[in-house]
Amino acid sequence: MDVCCINRPFDDLSQDRVQFESDAVLTILSHCKSEEWTLVSSEVMDLELAKLSNRERLNKVRMLCSISKEHLVLNEAVTEQAIEFQRCGIKVMDSLHLAVAEMHEIDVLLTTDDNFLRAAKRISTNITVANPVFWLMEVLQHER
Repeated sequence: MDVCCINRPFDDLSQDRVQFESDAVLTILSHCKSEEWTLVSSEVMDLELAKLSNRERLNKVRMLCSISKEHLVLNEAVTEQAIEFQRCGIKVMDSLHLAVAEMHEIDVLLTTDDNFLRAAKRISTNITVANPVFWLMEVLQHER
C-alpha cells in the first residue's frame, strides 16, 4: 500500500467512496494481520510519513504499518527505475513506490490515488497497481 492508501481509514468518511476504500483497506490489513496476506512497507513510505505534521494521525498510520512483515529499501537500481517511470509521467513519490515494488517483485501496489492509477496503466511494469476496493473484490471473487 502507498501512503494515501494506508491513510484512508483516517480520512473524512462522510463520502461513500472514502468509506468504501477505508473498509477495503481495513479488511486487507485484517487479512495481513492474520498472515493470510503479507503487508510490505518501504523506505519510500518512511519518507512520506515523515512529512505528516499531524502526530496523532502519524501514530495511527504507523500502528497500521506495524503489521508489515518486510521493509523494502531504496537502492541505486530502484532510483534509476523510478527516474524511468518519472519520464513516463509518474510523480516522484509514486515512481519510487512503483520502482521499489517492481524491484522486489511485489504482487500488487494498492493506492487510492486516481492519477497514479491512470499513469500506471500507461506504462509497462510487472506490478499490478490497483484501488483497494476493486482489488479486494477481485481477490474475494476468485476465492469462491
